[in-house]
Amino acid sequence: MEPHAAAGAEARPRVFSGMQPTSSLHIGNYIGALKHWVAGQDERDNVFCVVDLHALTIPEAVDPAELRARSRSVAALYLAAGIDPERSVVFVQSHVPEHAEASWLFNCVAPLGWLQRMTQFKSKAHGRESVGSGLLTYPALMAADILLHDTDEVPVGEDQMQHVELTRDLAIRFHHLFGEVFVLPRAVVPPAGARVMGFDDPEAKMSKSTAEAGRPGHAVLLTDPPDAVRKTIMSAVTDSGRELRFEHASPGVRNLLTVWQALDGRPMPDIEAEVAGRGYGDLKKRVVEVVVEALAPIRARYGELMGDPAELDALLARGAERARETAARTLARMRAAVGVGA
Repeated sequence: MEPHAAAGAEARPRVFSGMQPTSSLHIGNYIGALKHWVAGQDERDNVFCVVDLHALTIPEAVDPAELRARSRSVAALYLAAGIDPERSVVFVQSHVPEHAEASWLFNCVAPLGWLQRMTQFKSKAHGRESVGSGLLTYPALMAADILLHDTDEVPVGEDQMQHVELTRDLAIRFHHLFGEVFVLPRAVVPPAGARVMGFDDPEAKMSKSTAEAGRPGHAVLLTDPPDAVRKTIMSAVTDSGRELRFEHASPGVRNLLTVWQALDGRPMPDIEAEVAGRGYGDLKKRVVEVVVEALAPIRARYGELMGDPAELDALLARGAERARETAARTLARMRAAVGVGA
């Protein structure tokens, strides 16, 4: 099928993005993804999903009540960060049952070898005596997530390229077996930008799983109050020197400057000039101020949404309804192609 964007001269490309509700979101998620999602709302037709079904691939690690609560929390953070539910579709994956049904159809056409070669399956299964079949077949669910919404573009990091390639391969195989049904998406690697590292280990990327494990000083969560922000950043690893120029600074200092610049938006030379001749303590205090200021409206809106379950439920119900409009049309084409359904 032709890309969604080709439907008309003024049509915008449709973009699908999602995050698992496996832990609280941190400023690395905000700087690396959410901030860009918000900025692109007037340029693209965006679909933003909380992919809660993907969190079930290791079921023994899941607490049902906690998963449900985290799904709502992540959805609320999407909205609090600036995703406009009128301009973008925001929904929880399990609220749109078409995703699960389409996933089964893709499971039936996916060669076993294609699934076994996936890097994340091999890494997560390594060292385990046994794994659930969902860990093997979850790329079929990811393909359903993307293809059900006539997605043109999937923003990914280099480590996720393989998933979009498999999605395209599954769509092409489906077309070969049953006829043309899907828009073929393309992976889009965002331009090189801010990469936020752990404050306790500036050589490693800030991680949701590490933050979830409760390692002190690793990350600033989007819901952290000012005192927690201050404690984490003031304890950030630096070095014993005084170099505050980004190009020559140690990894820890570069990370602090990166966070400042990404949230402030000014050119790095302007930021360097502001702290020239000062020490790391002054740099950390300034970064605390910038982070607290950036998070204040997010925390306020998040508090409003979590404090008014009816509003959040209504927004998510409307998002699911809008998502089903596209997903149901695509699933109807899939059903007709394979010969199931009324």
